[in-house]
Amino acid sequence: MLGFLGAGNMNGAIIRGVLDAGTYTADQIVFTSTDDASAQQLVSELGITRVPSNRKLVNALGEGGILVVGVKPNVIGEVLNEIWEVAAANHTVIVSIAAGTEISAIAEPLSAKQPIVRIMPNVAAQIGAGMSAICANEWVSSEQLSAVTDIFSAVGAVAQIAEKDFATFSAIASCSPAWTFTYIDALARAALAHGIPKTEAVRIAAQAVQGSAQLVLEKLSQAAPANLVDQVTSPGGTTIAGLLAMEEAGFSAAVVTGVDAAIARDNEIQAGA
Repeated sequence: MLGFLGAGNMNGAIIRGVLDAGTYTADQIVFTSTDDASAQQLVSELGITRVPSNRKLVNALGEGGILVVGVKPNVIGEVLNEIWEVAAANHTVIVSIAAGTEISAIAEPLSAKQPIVRIMPNVAAQIGAGMSAICANEWVSSEQLSAVTDIFSAVGAVAQIAEKDFATFSAIASCSPAWTFTYIDALARAALAHGIPKTEAVRIAAQAVQGSAQLVLEKLSQAAPANLVDQVTSPGGTTIAGLLAMEEAGFSAAVVTGVDAAIARDNEIQAGA
C-alpha cells in the first residue's frame, strides 16, 4: 500500500504519475488532507481513498507500507510526532519531500531504526518530467529503496546521491526551473522588442530550450554541452556574437553566483536561520 500525508500539488502529481504508470492501482492508495476541496477533487478524479486521520492512514498501509509525507518543513516534526508509534509498529517506510530537512531531523520524532527515505523532487514532476534526488538511512532495505525509486520514476528521472549533496542538487534541479522560466521570458521580451508578439515568442523560446535540453541528454555520452556550443557557433556568425556579448554581461558568472546563493540559503535554512 502507498499513502500520502497531504494532498498538495506535489503529492497530487506523484499520485497521478504512479496511477498513469501502473505502479499502483487506485485501491492501493490512501491519503489524508486538511483541504476538503483538493481532497474531494482527488477522490472524484482518481478514485483513491481519503482516510480521516494521520494515524489511521498509517494503519491502513499495513506492514511495511510506504508513506509519502508532503507537508511543509516547519510542521513535519509535529506531524511525525503524531504517527511515530503506529509507524514503528508497522515498520512504515517514511518518505519525506520536505525541502532543507535532513534525515537526522526527520528521524528525531520517530522511533529508532525507522526506515526513512529523503526525496527532493522538482516542479516538472507535475508533467511527468521531474528530476528527483534520493537518499536513505541505514534501515531502508534495497527492496524498499527500489520501491520508492519506482514511485518517483513515474514522474521523471531519479538520481541517488549523497545527502551532503542535496543542497547542490536543489540549486541545479529544484531552483533552476525558476531561473529557466526567467531566461525564456527574457528571450521572449527581447523578441517582442524586435516585433514578434509575446505569446508566440514565448512558445518559440520554450520549444528551443526544450529541444536543446533533450539534445544534451541524448548526446551526453558523446559530447559535453560545451562541445554542442561549438557545433552551433560558426566563425564570425550571429551565435558567437550573441554569446560573447552575453558572457561580457556576466551570463555564466551570474549562473554560478545564483547556484552559490541558493546553496548558501539552503544551508541557512537547515541551520534554522
